[in-house]
Amino acid sequence: LVERFKAAGLAEESDGAWIVRVEKETDKKEMPPVMLVNSRGGTGYHTTDLATIEDRMESLKPAPERMLYVVDQRQALHFEQVYRAAGMLGLIAEDRLEHIGFGTVNGTDGKPFKTREGGVLRLADLQAMAMEEAEKKLSAANLPADMGADERHDVAKKVAVAALRFSDLMNTRTTNYVFDLDRFTSFEGKTGPYLMYAAVRVKSVLRKAAEAGHAPGKVAVSEDTERALVLQLDGFGAAVLGAREKRMPHILCEHLYSLAQAFSSFYAALPIAAEADPAKRASRLALADAVRHQLETGLGLLGIDVPERM
Repeated sequence: LVERFKAAGLAEESDGAWIVRVEKETDKKEMPPVMLVNSRGGTGYHTTDLATIEDRMESLKPAPERMLYVVDQRQALHFEQVYRAAGMLGLIAEDRLEHIGFGTVNGTDGKPFKTREGGVLRLADLQAMAMEEAEKKLSAANLPADMGADERHDVAKKVAVAALRFSDLMNTRTTNYVFDLDRFTSFEGKTGPYLMYAAVRVKSVLRKAAEAGHAPGKVAVSEDTERALVLQLDGFGAAVLGAREKRMPHILCEHLYSLAQAFSSFYAALPIAAEADPAKRASRLALADAVRHQLETGLGLLGIDVPERM
C-alpha cells in the first residue's frame, strides 16, 4: 500500500517519515497529513485503515458500494484524513466512505462511563446490570398471576434490551448522554420499557375485542383524538426515511414515543372495544391495530422485541 502511494506520486518524505498531504483549498480548518510510515519505520492507524479498505475492495465480491464506520465522534478528523487519502489513491470514491460518529456514554460525573474499578465496562456486564434492574421493576409490577418463571425471565430480558437500546438510540447520535439505568428501565417517560408496555396494552385491547367477537373495520374519523392519532400514524414513513437518510435513529424513536402518547390520549378519551356503535368500534379497533403494527415494526427496527403480555 505504501509503495502504491509512492508510485502514484502522492507520498512524500518528511523528516524520515512518509506522509500524504490531504488538505484542500476549500478547507476552513487545519488538515494534518496522513502518516503512512513514521521516522522509525512503523505504521499507525491511518495506514492500517487504508490497508483494510484496499483489502475489502479487492477481496469482497462484489466490491462494497459504501462503507460505514460506526465509531466515536472524537475520531472524526482521523477518518476524514483516511477517506481523503483513499479517494486520492483511487481505492474508493471519498463520498462512498462515511463516518457514523456518536457521542460518549457518561457517568453522573460527566465523564465516559466506567466500572467501579475504573475500567471499561463490558457489554455483558452492562446487560447483566440491566437484567437485574428489569427484574426489580417487574417484581414491583402487577404481572399476570399465571405468568410462570420462564415467561417472567423472557419478559425481563426483553425489558432489559429495550432499556439499553432505546436509551442509546433516542439521543441525537452525536451528543453525549448520562447513563441512568434506573430511569432507562422505567415504565414511565421516554423509555424503551414504556414503549414496550404501550404496544402490549394495544395487543391486550385487540385480544379482548377478538374474544368478544369484534374485529377491525373501515376507519372513519370523527373525534379530535382519532384525528390526532391518524396524523401521528401518517408520520411513520417520514420518520423511517429520515432516520435512514440522516443516519439518526432518534428520529424514529421520537416518532414512536409521540405515537404511544397519541394512543394513550385516544385510549383515555374514547371507548374502543366497549363502544356500542359497531361502525365506530370497528374503526377504533382498526386504528388500534395500526398502532400495534407500527409500534412493533418501529421497535423491531431498533432491535426491540415486544412480548405478548406483561
